[in-house]
Amino acid sequence: METLAFMVIGMIVDLSLILCVNFIVKNFLKWSGAKQRAIELLRAVLSVDQHHQLVQLGYVDISGPQDQERIYHVPRGPGLVRVIEKESLTMSLCLKPLEKVPDADIVVMHKLMLEADEETYLQTANRFAPLCAG
Repeated sequence: METLAFMVIGMIVDLSLILCVNFIVKNFLKWSGAKQRAIELLRAVLSVDQHHQLVQLGYVDISGPQDQERIYHVPRGPGLVRVIEKESLTMSLCLKPLEKVPDADIVVMHKLMLEADEETYLQTANRFAPLCAG
């Protein structure tokens, strides 16, 4: 009887492990697909020069539509958007989605929001005083 109970428990543990691995693999494949689609969208949205800057420097410059002297340094990965005016850091901004999305989608979000409605972007983002000049 004890042997049968151990066999049943063993089968349950095996089945649980199989289901967990299956869940992890499916989610990994979904996330990988989402990241790849985000990269493709980013390449479609950025100019060649902007994409080159993003790869080389880790951020992309987005000019403010209302004030061409205002430049937004949008980072490639997580981080604050730095606002540069007249070659000086004036503030840092934080604006991110509620759910986890690929980094490339966040860059696209910043670019499209800034270009479509800079005023709403600035009203929505959390503002921080500049931590250092430059």
